[in-house]
Amino acid sequence: MSHQLLVADVLARVEAVREEMVDVRRDLHTHPELGWHEVRTTELLEKRLVEAGLSPRVLPTGTGLICDIGAGDSCVALRSDIDALPVSDGVDTPWRSTIDGVAHACGHDVHTAALLGATLVLAGMARDGQLDRRVRVIFQPAEEVMPGGALGVIAAGGLDGVRRIYGLHCDPRLQVGQVGLRVGALTAAADRILVRLTGPGGHTSRPHLTADLVYAIATLVSELPAALSRRVDPRAGMSLVWGRITSGSAANAIPSRGEAEGTLRCLDANAWRLAEELIPSLAEQIVRPYGVEVDTEVTHGVPPVINDASAIGIIQNAVHQTLGSSAIAPTDQSLGGEDFGWYLEHVPGAMARLGVRHPSAETAADLHTPGFSPSEEAITLGTTVLTSVALLD
Repeated sequence: MSHQLLVADVLARVEAVREEMVDVRRDLHTHPELGWHEVRTTELLEKRLVEAGLSPRVLPTGTGLICDIGAGDSCVALRSDIDALPVSDGVDTPWRSTIDGVAHACGHDVHTAALLGATLVLAGMARDGQLDRRVRVIFQPAEEVMPGGALGVIAAGGLDGVRRIYGLHCDPRLQVGQVGLRVGALTAAADRILVRLTGPGGHTSRPHLTADLVYAIATLVSELPAALSRRVDPRAGMSLVWGRITSGSAANAIPSRGEAEGTLRCLDANAWRLAEELIPSLAEQIVRPYGVEVDTEVTHGVPPVINDASAIGIIQNAVHQTLGSSAIAPTDQSLGGEDFGWYLEHVPGAMARLGVRHPSAETAADLHTPGFSPSEEAITLGTTVLTSVALLD
C-alpha cells in the first residue's frame, strides 16, 4: 500500500485532461437524461473509455457501466452517478439543458466528468507502468430513482473483489477548493410513506352516524410523527414530513377515501429497519377510535451513508497531499438520501462532499433547484481527489 504520492506527476496528468473534462461536463449538462434512460450518456462514456484502451462493461440494466483499470486480486472502487433530475434548468449558459423539464440540478454531470478524468489519468499511469494496483470505476445510473441504481450495480457483481469504495458529491454550501469530510452518518435513510384511509362516507350534519374520515386523517398527520418521536431513540434523527394530503370534494360531504403521503428520513440504520413495522402499527392505533380502515405502505428508499473512519482517513491524506490541509473542511449530517449507502452495506468506504460554490459568491442555489450552478473548477479538484484516493488506498 502506497502512502506517498508523486504529487507533481498526479497534478500534471490531471491538468492534461482538465479542458476535455469541462467539455464533457458541458455536453452532459446540455443533454441530461433521467434515471434508467441515460443511453446517450452511457454511449459517450463507453466510447471514451474504449479510446483510452479500456474494456468497459455496460450494466445489464442497459445504462451505466463498470470498468477495471490495472491488475490485482482486490481493488478499490470509485463511483459517480450519471442521471439527471426532472427539474427545469434555470441558469442561462451556452450549455443550458436542451431537454424541457430535465436538468443536472444535483451535479451528477460534475461527478461524472470528475470520475472520467480520474479514469483517464489512471489508465495513462497503467500504460506507463506506474499503476501497481487494480481500480474499478462505476458510472452508476438512476441514483435519483428510489431505491436507487446502486442495487443494480451490486446485483451485476459491481462490488465483487472490492475492498473499499469511494465517492464525491457536490455541495454548494462549501466553496470550491474545499472537501467536506465526516466520519459516521453523512446522509439519512429515506423512505416513502403512503397512508390510505377508507370509510362509508356521509353527510357533515351527521358525523356520528358515519366515520369522519377527514378528522381521522387530520389526526393521523399530526399524531403519527409525534408518536414516532416517543417510540424511537431520538439519537436516530428520525423525521416524518408529509408532502401531500388529499380527501373529499365537497364542503358538506364526509368523503369515503383519503390519502396522506410523505417521506421518512433517519440517520440510524437500525431505527430505519424498525420503522417498516412500527409505522403501520402506530397508524392503525391512531385512527382506530374514528371507525375508518387504514392501509399503510412503506416503500424503502435508501439506507444512510455511514462513512468508515479508515476510508475518511485515506481521503483526508489524499486531500492533504494534493490540495493542502486548508482544503479539508468539516461537514454536517444531512437528512437527504443517497443510494451510495447501499454499497456501504456490503463494503467499507466513504463519500466526501465536493465544494462547488463560486469563490465570489456568499451563497449559492441549493441542490435540486433550477438555479443550481456549480463552479467548473470543482471538476479538476474532484479528479485530483479521486485519482489520489485510488493511489493511496
